[in-house]
Amino acid sequence: MRLSPASLLFALPLLPAFAFAQTVLPPGVEAAFNRTSVPVQAFSAIVMPANGGQAVLMQAADRPMNPASAMKLVTTIVGLEELGPTFRWKTQILADKSNKKDIYTGNLYLRGGGEPNLTIEKLGGMLRNLRQQGLRRLRGDIILDRSYFQPERPDIGAPQFDEFPDAYYNVIPDALLVNSNLSSIALESTTDKIEARLNTPLDKVKLVNHLHFNELPCSAWETEWQPPAIEIVNNMADDPETDSQNAQANKKTARQTTRAGLEITLSGGFPKRCKITNNINILDRNQYLAHLIRALWQEMGGTWQGEVRDGKTPASATVLAEHQSEPLADILRIINKQSDNVMARMLYLTLGAESANKQGMSNLQAADARIRQWLFRQGINDAGLVLENGSGLSRIERISPQQMAGLLQAAARSNWYAEFASSLPVASMDGTMRRRLKGGPAELRARIKTGTLKDVVAIAGYVRDINDQQWIVVAMINHEEAIKAKSALDELITWVAAGRP
Repeated sequence: MRLSPASLLFALPLLPAFAFAQTVLPPGVEAAFNRTSVPVQAFSAIVMPANGGQAVLMQAADRPMNPASAMKLVTTIVGLEELGPTFRWKTQILADKSNKKDIYTGNLYLRGGGEPNLTIEKLGGMLRNLRQQGLRRLRGDIILDRSYFQPERPDIGAPQFDEFPDAYYNVIPDALLVNSNLSSIALESTTDKIEARLNTPLDKVKLVNHLHFNELPCSAWETEWQPPAIEIVNNMADDPETDSQNAQANKKTARQTTRAGLEITLSGGFPKRCKITNNINILDRNQYLAHLIRALWQEMGGTWQGEVRDGKTPASATVLAEHQSEPLADILRIINKQSDNVMARMLYLTLGAESANKQGMSNLQAADARIRQWLFRQGINDAGLVLENGSGLSRIERISPQQMAGLLQAAARSNWYAEFASSLPVASMDGTMRRRLKGGPAELRARIKTGTLKDVVAIAGYVRDINDQQWIVVAMINHEEAIKAKSALDELITWVAAGRP
């Protein structure tokens, strides 16, 4: 939704304040730029009271900029306002038949509800619920229902964001994302051997260790790490009841079955006397869930003859087990403090999935429209705003400091301001700000969301100065060497916290 031409102003009550805001940079900020090759023209910023009133600094504040992860503030503010702090996601296991004693013959349905923090332990709790109901032998397929989000598998065919597609921050969400599809591999070396261990419970998944020593320090262990190779191998059944089933399954291709075993081959150089854990997204999602569910179910004393496959839950199916997530207010603290891209993207998609006006739109389109409608109600102009996935992990997302400040002012007026503010990293204490601004006037006084990409550094949040006045501070640098001017952002926060001397 767009504002009318007569309303193409940021927020009418603030116009006089903008007219008197200074454009001269604080000395510390200017000095930080002078120490680098980054021009001041790459910098956009605004400083203004949180409760409204006169802006004290504006520097190209109406220019759309790439905010990197500071864009998560848009998703979390609107998510909190639109869904409410007690909103919870639901994941369900359903059946379309009744069981006979401890045997269930027929399909089960695992229906995802878009939970951002669906862990292995939570899935295991749902399976344990089935065992407590008396089920032990499953004779049918498990149907994966991801239809809460549209499209259901946006990861298929998606282009790589960067050269690390298996990294956690690059995981593309779907409505049934368990453990973010991560396989946890522990590596430990002495001076004469390298040991590898798979921590994630995955049935019939084997590590093949072809790592060799290099002379690098442990801190540089990723330098010669190679993406693991995945190979389908014949499945060796542990359960005699499944022997005949597997004999047939192994005649199928990897695309047709999720019962075959897998080998993960590790290669590349690894330092001596080094111990790390690498959590990576390397397995096909359906195979990941098949091997995970089979491992968990067997640990509980159950057997399962069947596979996982995609599908939809029949309307007649009944719920056997349900898990409800933590409330949204708790999820927000993970998203903003840890700058979690995957969870932010899932919240963004949820805004679309829960939209009342999503006819004919994908969840991404519906989320975009819902955010713009919210901005309109707050009197914030959306001209120049570009939304892609709501996490800031994007080359094209854009927002101006002026628009971001408007969102932060709206959040300060919100009934849920306490929940929102508690999600922001605190300077020199936690999250992405835990190592910044120690020992200065901003220590413990600034709640700031950071943003960093290859060509971007950004900050946005609240700063309480030495006179106990609350300020909104937003600043972004877009330049190929932006990271070199990161200290200018800290200098701006410090200047505000010190009372703008």
